Amino acid sequence: MDFGLTPEQDAIVEGVTATVRRFGDEYWRDCEAEARFPREFHRAMAEGGWLGITMPQEYGGAGLGVTEAALVMHSVARHGGGMGAASALHINMFGPHPIVVHGTPEQKARFLPPLIAGTDQACFGFTEPNAGLDTTSITTFATKVPGGYRVNGRKIWTSTGQVANKIMLLTRTTKKEEARRASEGITLFYTDLDRSKVEVQRIPKMGRAAVDSNMVFIDDLFIPEEDRIGEEGRGFSYVLDSLNPERILIASEAVAIGQDALDRAARYARDRVVFGRPIGQNQAIQHPLAECWAALESAWMMAMKAAWLYDNGRPCGAEANAAKLLGGRAGFAACERAVLTHGGMGYAKEYVVERLMREVMITRIAPISEQLILSFIAERVLGQPKSY
Repeated sequence: MDFGLTPEQDAIVEGVTATVRRFGDEYWRDCEAEARFPREFHRAMAEGGWLGITMPQEYGGAGLGVTEAALVMHSVARHGGGMGAASALHINMFGPHPIVVHGTPEQKARFLPPLIAGTDQACFGFTEPNAGLDTTSITTFATKVPGGYRVNGRKIWTSTGQVANKIMLLTRTTKKEEARRASEGITLFYTDLDRSKVEVQRIPKMGRAAVDSNMVFIDDLFIPEEDRIGEEGRGFSYVLDSLNPERILIASEAVAIGQDALDRAARYARDRVVFGRPIGQNQAIQHPLAECWAALESAWMMAMKAAWLYDNGRPCGAEANAAKLLGGRAGFAACERAVLTHGGMGYAKEYVVERLMREVMITRIAPISEQLILSFIAERVLGQPKSY
């Protein structure tokens, strides 16, 4: 086993880190306070060529794997930007995968270069208020009409909907009760976000205010047939292709945020003197921090294993899900411990760790719950009967 990075991967980490460090704590604090999308950061990452890391070279991308994407997103989230930084780029890392795999040559040429250049920004319209994680129960419906489809429905938790000009939209083209199987009759589109037909309402939320999340109301949106990805009715299977990469990237981001918080806590413990000695001299401070380091490193290794399996064409569902579970938990535990290590100052925005703790929470919730991950592993790895 070789746990080292290749020279190319080292260069990726160094290059991304150099770009990310141009945007300090004050920048991210202002973006959150103003609920402002980090456009300057997004532009800098696009200019560095990082938005197309996994996309084909013939369209301007780097043609690299999920391992390299995980390294990019780990570096992005590692230096104070947290989920605000990660979510500004996240969709570029895995979102276009159905286009890459199932799109026509014309669609790839039309859709991918603007995403890579950062001139297009896309959002996801997958989750619905009454379906949640039960994707086969979505009801947003695309009715076939001459030249395309007319779509009506609702979506929720659509990130970057306030700034996006494109939307990847999952709809039904056959009602669930009329389909042969629940997973059939679902169709995927990538199209213009026509705000005359789509209302986007921002959801106030716990953290990551710099990157918006939204309720989306779709009223008679026309989508031309050439914006349908793949075959009608097979969209669910296309979306499945991107699930494992997404879990790996979320794990990488969660670990990175936890490591950032842990670094800040360790630094504070060395510098903070109480009763004539640094608080880091006390084992009650040392041991929880050391446990956080061990948990973060373990989660990172699982994420890298899952990425290696994926890039080598091997099954990685259990590993990708385990990485997401372990990464989210380890990241949150490290952020919580960082706040507690700072004591009262951990509650103050000045020391950043309170923001990191609020932002890392989402990695335990989305895009899939811990309970469904454990059910998946119990069924697929341990041979237990399906529980849902």
